[in-house]
Amino acid sequence: MPIIVGVKFGSTCKQYYFDPQNIEFAEGDGVIVETVRGLEYARVTQSNKEVPDDEIKAPLKPVVRKATPEDEERVKENLEKKEGALKLCQKFIEKHNLKMKLVDAEYTFDRSKIIFSFTADGRVDFRELVKDLAGKMHMRIELRQIYERDDIKLRGAMGMCGRECCCICSGCDYEKSTVKMAKNQNLSLNPTKVSGMCGKLMCCLRYENEFYAEANKRMPKIGSTVKVEGGQGRVDEVDLLREKIKVTIERDGGVEQKYYKVGEFEVLFSPKYGAKKSYAQEEVDENELKKLED
Repeated sequence: MPIIVGVKFGSTCKQYYFDPQNIEFAEGDGVIVETVRGLEYARVTQSNKEVPDDEIKAPLKPVVRKATPEDEERVKENLEKKEGALKLCQKFIEKHNLKMKLVDAEYTFDRSKIIFSFTADGRVDFRELVKDLAGKMHMRIELRQIYERDDIKLRGAMGMCGRECCCICSGCDYEKSTVKMAKNQNLSLNPTKVSGMCGKLMCCLRYENEFYAEANKRMPKIGSTVKVEGGQGRVDEVDLLREKIKVTIERDGGVEQKYYKVGEFEVLFSPKYGAKKSYAQEEVDENELKKLED
């Protein structure tokens, strides 16, 4: 079985695999690896490990060497130079009155190129900006437009739950969050309550979506008519987590409300399109909600 070593670049959360070339690595070691951008510095996050052949999708690139003290010093200098590069780039952005928000700057390991990351609402003509930067810095310049979530990953942020945002601490390969997931979970569709720090739908909506989607299939819609012990009534509330419903029953001229679990009721009638759910009690703009999706 092939042996791999896992590494991460900079502040990214995604792990990449390389061929250790018979060199023993420990977690935390600095390494120099060959990438499409040339030689890059990375930090080992997974020490040497045997894996089955079918887990390797393509021939792995080799690790060039363990990072030397000189390599570590160069990485440190690159980070120190970044602040000056950001200030210079921001100065030229203001000069050309470009509608873009500068997020980060990254020197390649050999300093042959610097990559500026930015966000913007639409396309930005930054050709004059690149010319100014290249003339001042005397190296290759790359400007990369990123999405709002990528901005949060680079800068870091805390979610409304008080924990680090999911896109930072839970990996990068996430399923797209959708408005349907919020509806499945019976959440308020107020954009301020279902969007994260990036302004897009919260990543955490997808974590329990499978459970809620299945629970919705088992539970009746609000407004349904159900048969329960001693009569029938109307469903006024649905608790998907506990799989309980609140039923209003009219008896002897009076009204009685009780809770029933799955198995304690039988659905006699269900609205074709579903009656009002709790999230629909406030008016929402569906177009605005769609903008929250990636």
